[in-house]
Amino acid sequence: MSYHGKHAVVTGGLGFIGSNLAIRLVELGASVVVLDPQTPGCGGNPFNIESVRDRMEWIPADLADPASYRHVISKADVVFNLAGEISHVHSMQFPERDLQINALAQLRLLTTCAEIGVKARIVYAGTRQVYGVPKYQPVDEGHPIQAVDFNGVHKFAASQYHLMLSRSGLLDCVVLRLTNVYGPRMALDVVCQGFLSTFVRRAVLGQQIEIFGNGQQLRDPVYVDDAVEAFLLAGLAERLSHRSFNVGGPEAVSVAEVARIASQLGGCAVPIFRPFPEDREPIDIGSYRSDYRRISREFGWYPQVQFADGLQRTIEFYKLHLPWYLDTSELNPTCRMPEHHGAPGRLTYVPATAVVP
Repeated sequence: MSYHGKHAVVTGGLGFIGSNLAIRLVELGASVVVLDPQTPGCGGNPFNIESVRDRMEWIPADLADPASYRHVISKADVVFNLAGEISHVHSMQFPERDLQINALAQLRLLTTCAEIGVKARIVYAGTRQVYGVPKYQPVDEGHPIQAVDFNGVHKFAASQYHLMLSRSGLLDCVVLRLTNVYGPRMALDVVCQGFLSTFVRRAVLGQQIEIFGNGQQLRDPVYVDDAVEAFLLAGLAERLSHRSFNVGGPEAVSVAEVARIASQLGGCAVPIFRPFPEDREPIDIGSYRSDYRRISREFGWYPQVQFADGLQRTIEFYKLHLPWYLDTSELNPTCRMPEHHGAPGRLTYVPATAVVP
């Protein structure tokens, strides 16, 4: 896989998946520009790219404002488009905001790319949420589209913008429909961003995890390194037979099992069960398992990291870097901060509200 010397743009590059992707691109020798205005509630965190900050460029550009990024997009060899809002709950509370971020801003980006004749491959971070409640499992790319919330509807609209412009020959786009992604650099301080970040936050803080419903819903979480690999392969693939691909995890685990493993890793009390809140139950899709055979056939992609291993890596990351992601005054007294293994003495932590230079 050769990204050496390529000009790569990552929209939403201060966010969870985008920052992990940007770091990997830098490691592969790409010239990387991150576009991220740090929209409140979308998970952007400058600390996410701190390890490569001096080897890449960050522009606080908003996709709704083409003048802020037109000059960058025009030079790109590949655009990884991960900007967006992921909260399903927030999309139901603030549907017009979700429309603006997840659909209209995407339309503005793509029409700008078409207008200036961008030749770069554009890889869009879609979502399995577009499928809604599965009619069969594992869910393949031909499954009916029946989103259960505005986030799914708006993300589907954005994916269709990409696919339509590819069919017309105006742009070269690929859509990845991601299952639940987890790993280092998830936003822990943004409520309603999914059960995985909530469980990890509680585990790291030593707090008891709450499970909505009976916890028997199955998910197939994919570790962020595996998701990043899918983006990298999609960015370079030639002679595509398809333009949309499911990206799923290697195994199905129940929500209750996720809570149990997280609690064990965090040294927390046994999880407790709660009734679904009124705003959550209507948008819960039940069990879901991805059929990712298409991306395996075309790109040779397979998820590598088993869930328990990936969750352990994730929790270890936050135990080392927690104050960059949460106000540490929330720390449970039983949750001990580890010593810094790279230098003598304790780490000098900076609160999550601090701005990285």
